Amino acid sequence: MSELRAAGLGVAYGETVAVRPLDLHVDSGRMLSVTGPSGAGKSSLLWALACAFRPAAASVTGTVRVDGSVLKDRDAAARAGVVLVPQRNGLSGTLSAEESILVPLLALGVPAREALRRVDESLTRVGLADSSRHLVDQLSGGQQQRVALARAFALRPAVLLADESTSDLDAGNRELMMAALREEADRGAAVVLATHDPEAAARTDATLALDEGESTGVREM
Repeated sequence: MSELRAAGLGVAYGETVAVRPLDLHVDSGRMLSVTGPSGAGKSSLLWALACAFRPAAASVTGTVRVDGSVLKDRDAAARAGVVLVPQRNGLSGTLSAEESILVPLLALGVPAREALRRVDESLTRVGLADSSRHLVDQLSGGQQQRVALARAFALRPAVLLADESTSDLDAGNRELMMAALREEADRGAAVVLATHDPEAAARTDATLALDEGESTGVREM
């Protein structure tokens, strides 16, 4: 059970403000969508929540807390169970779908048998059990998105930040992935989905709208 809170969280790239300082609260078991047009600051907000920016890349103000503990950097966020699925998926084209999930699990010290079980389970959840041996570069954009989500699910996140993770999916697979994200929330994760898809946003518990980095507040769905 995890609670995500941000206070005064803002992002700037030099003189360009990507996200004006805002407050955010996502309880365990809840799904929040972050909506807005391209360039609205959705990705910047998720990267800031994940503490994933290098200091030289962006100036981040404010604080991010998980279960009351302030996250100082990406390592602290990872230890707190914050998992980011970036917009371009962050997959290596030279690994297979199953290797893309197995390698980070083994790096975290998950025993091999348990890691393999999670790989099979997560690929089945996203409908890619039959593509487990395919290289990432052999998969379509939508399949790659599903592998990236499967990797996140296998990591058992306390906080799951998914950046446009349904953008390349057809209606059937979008429905499947939204159901899987809801399962993560039901398991106790705090889920934040950045999306420009109103149908995906309508499946979440609340929406934060961004426009040129300015928040109009959270609206309950």
